[in-house]
Amino acid sequence: KFEHPGGAEVVLTMLFADIRGSTRLASSMSALEFSRLINRFYTVASDVLVNADAMVDRLVGDEAVGLFIPGLAGPDHARKAVHAAQSLLQQTVTAVGVGVHPGLAFVGVVGGDENRPTDFAALGDNVNITARLASQAAAGEILVSESTFTAAGLDARQAAHREVEIKGKSEPLGVWVF
Repeated sequence: KFEHPGGAEVVLTMLFADIRGSTRLASSMSALEFSRLINRFYTVASDVLVNADAMVDRLVGDEAVGLFIPGLAGPDHARKAVHAAQSLLQQTVTAVGVGVHPGLAFVGVVGGDENRPTDFAALGDNVNITARLASQAAAGEILVSESTFTAAGLDARQAAHREVEIKGKSEPLGVWVF
């Protein structure tokens, strides 16, 4: 019997995109107008992620999560994730902040039992780091971890470097800002 029949630990690149100021936006428009804004964001995010060979993990609240799994996105999954982040910012009219980070995560079905899983998810420390990077990215900004930067073969002349505090981590994390 497999410990996790519906998933595996995989090294992948994750992208989290979050609408900045969504609470303020929601309070400044009708619920219907806000739902239209969120739907446009979901549509653009889904299209960008799918076209970049990512799996759309989640569209929830004001956030979109993409998983760049090597079996789907290929060996250059980090580069594809960064390009998808750039494309997402170019195509959204809403203020969006993005975090991109690679690493080992459990990817698969969770919850319920082996006959009735309740969700598909990526879980683990690297997923949390990616979410924290997205939460610290300003509107129109992409925070790319050093490991993403290296894996994607990016050019330091196109980005600024800084360190960010990550909740739950004792040391700051070096990031590149696009």
